[in-house]
Amino acid sequence: MSLDPDVFTFLCHAASMVSEPLQATFAQIGPIAIPGPTHARVADRLFVEVINQQLSTRAALAIWGRIESLAAERGLVPRDLFAPEEEAALRGCGVSGNKVRALLAIRDAEAAGLLDANLTRLPQAERSAVLCRIRGVGPWTADMIGIFHFRDPDIWPRGDVAAVGTLRRLSGRDDDVAVAAAFAPYRSILARYMWRARDLEPGSTPA
Repeated sequence: MSLDPDVFTFLCHAASMVSEPLQATFAQIGPIAIPGPTHARVADRLFVEVINQQLSTRAALAIWGRIESLAAERGLVPRDLFAPEEEAALRGCGVSGNKVRALLAIRDAEAAGLLDANLTRLPQAERSAVLCRIRGVGPWTADMIGIFHFRDPDIWPRGDVAAVGTLRRLSGRDDDVAVAAAFAPYRSILARYMWRARDLEPGSTPA
């Protein structure tokens, strides 16, 4: 789904009020696509985000690829491996002990009905509070779920080093929260632009 032209115009205007480098970044990137959710169930997206925690994109993809390969060898899907008896296998794929326990906690939360359709109807703050009750799920993970699974348009991921660092650099300001406020109600889209800008930096690798 392409970004609405009126939203892009709003973002460009907001950027122009902050700094020339930020305005130039939006102009360089242009309207971006906002893809739909990649997973039917929120638990499946949570599994991926737990693997992603504190890892580069390349490292996280490598671990997830090993999980998928192992599951396929057994005629399973990845979520079938997130069981106590599979801990050794998951550790062999490169998943830390803490992350194994988080994956199991997500399965338990789903079985308990904590991840049902009611999450869709909750505002981000309340949804985040529910998700953060699950072991291994913190504010950063909840923000990623809000942005990429529920496609909430107005989340600024304060704990994301790449988005925060890029906005600070382009705006010339240290208070990224105050800068991001100028982009409400489209702070999630601002974050997407900051990730895109980060990936465009010479010599950078995906965060």
